[in-house]
Amino acid sequence: MARHSTRALAVKLRKEGLSYREIGDELKLSKSVLSAWLKEVPLKPADKARLYTKQISVLSRGAQSQKERRSRQIDAIIEAAMQEIDHPLSPDALLLMGAVLYWAEGSKTNMFALTNSDPILIAFFVEWVYIVFGMRPGLLKAWMNIYPQQNEGDLKNFWSDITGIPVENFGKSYIKPPGTGFKKNNLYYGTVKVSVPKSVDMRHKVFGWIQGAVVNPARNVDFVRKKWHHLTEVDRAVNL
Repeated sequence: MARHSTRALAVKLRKEGLSYREIGDELKLSKSVLSAWLKEVPLKPADKARLYTKQISVLSRGAQSQKERRSRQIDAIIEAAMQEIDHPLSPDALLLMGAVLYWAEGSKTNMFALTNSDPILIAFFVEWVYIVFGMRPGLLKAWMNIYPQQNEGDLKNFWSDITGIPVENFGKSYIKPPGTGFKKNNLYYGTVKVSVPKSVDMRHKVFGWIQGAVVNPARNVDFVRKKWHHLTEVDRAVNL
């Protein structure tokens, strides 16, 4: 087909209300060529409305498609990673997993306790305490931190079911005062602190395991701390 005939056909299709993409697919022409040829060709209002609606629909589907594709990729990554974990966990892996969890989330004071809102994390900690230290859930204590609109009794039963800690072992809950704003993340179950009675030596032992596991980076940190010791020689901040 001669070039002038192709251009004429492109103009004809444009007047019929086709988009640049539709014309390009039909005539095997680039968008830049069509833009130069057809920029002066007017579209009817009805055709403009149709193309605009179609463009919005395509954009919307594209975003959703990207989101769904990424979601499938993430699911595949997680599934593959799960298969890399051998069960049951080796004693060393289990011991260090719980120790690092306590390092991140556990109490650093005299109490051997851990606070969190994640039911799986709390359930793992209770099981870990039993496996590693032989402390049965029935001997543990718990306290909740909840919102005034939540049902305290139901939440105690929920956490008792999760942990195996008897409801009568739950101390007085802390109920947060009402706020003026809305939280983005709803803590539907509140947070719970699980405490192991008479366990100060257990806490020291856990931190001993941690220090044994991170001995090499700890040496480097100690060296850097000495180098930058002057950073600690400042007055404490005053809260005004």
